Amino acid sequence: MLDPAIGYLIIAGSALLFVSAAAHKLRDLARFTEIFAAYNVLPDALSRRLAWSIPCVELGVGAALLWPAGRNTAVPAAMAVLIAYAAGIGINLLRGRVDLDCGCGAARDRRGIAAWMVWRNLMLAAALGLALLPWSTRSLKLTDVLTLVGGLLVGVILYASLDRLLGDVARKGLLLRSTS
Repeated sequence: MLDPAIGYLIIAGSALLFVSAAAHKLRDLARFTEIFAAYNVLPDALSRRLAWSIPCVELGVGAALLWPAGRNTAVPAAMAVLIAYAAGIGINLLRGRVDLDCGCGAARDRRGIAAWMVWRNLMLAAALGLALLPWSTRSLKLTDVLTLVGGLLVGVILYASLDRLLGDVARKGLLLRSTS
């Protein structure tokens, strides 16, 4: 059985990830449309018509994760979205298209796709899968709320740090080593 504090931590962290990803895409939908179309996983005209639906799905999944009655549907949907992202990146890596913008950075923060992004999305999907386990009926205490808040803060900081390290610092380090 999954401890409810851990379950809520997984759910809240995932909801935060999905809602923030949707907000990022909606801030510059035209840019996201170009990035999505560049992946060439759908015909160009179709991908351009459907691009707006991606952040809508992310918003819906993020909200449904927080709704207990919708959670059993939202968790598999969230896992499917993460696996689809991993597949899209993986297909393009196999095509040798490492120059594609991942679309996960800010408007001025163009970042090429990499294998670690596939693994990141698969690990996030696996972590979400834990939320499908039966939850203990133990009632939450004040310490659980502190655990949840602290866990979310640590999770956000760790996610942002690893994203920065693997996405920017490691790539720049490789470029520096190759020029010397």
